Amino acid sequence: MQNERVIYLVDDDAAVRDSLAVLLSFEGFIVREFAEGRSFLETALKETPHCVILDVNMPGKSGIEILGDLDANHYPAPIFIISGQGDIPMAVQAIKNGAFDFFEKPFNADTVIQRVRESIDIYEKRQSGAAAAPAFAGQDLLTPREREVLQQIAAGASNKEAGRALSISPRTIEVHRARIMEKLGARNAADLVRIVLTGELQ
Repeated sequence: MQNERVIYLVDDDAAVRDSLAVLLSFEGFIVREFAEGRSFLETALKETPHCVILDVNMPGKSGIEILGDLDANHYPAPIFIISGQGDIPMAVQAIKNGAFDFFEKPFNADTVIQRVRESIDIYEKRQSGAAAAPAFAGQDLLTPREREVLQQIAAGASNKEAGRALSISPRTIEVHRARIMEKLGARNAADLVRIVLTGELQ
């Protein structure tokens, strides 16, 4: 069916896979499970799902390494990282390497479903070419997700508002904002707005 939304779920913990697969399947998603990174990469490089949920801590290839192999900053589908409470610095590193956002353990079922649905909506809009970012100097330095975050910042959105609009956490917005400012040589939000509007700093 054309409207089927496929999610790739990658985790070496069978109990985590089972619980998430049941949750997502109950909500109408088609879930394909992978117990390790190699088979996932082989599939994901040939067929793009609507969303990926990837454990950060796995034997063999870690979630961070998989993001690199997948070139996640330019991968079309949103990739959520599964992170334990002690893995937040690693989750932030994952975002820098292209992850869309992260889910902290223990999971809240309603939060997982809401954020997955909203991220897939963003993916589908991007696939249709909707809401393309305006051209500005330095745009080619940014990933597609960074350009979306910059659009929100330039529109005056706070981290919380931007996170709500893009279905990612305020902490993730902060990570993207710091990387955008570094790439564009901006010192503050006003510089970012100026770059978008005029292509120049002061």
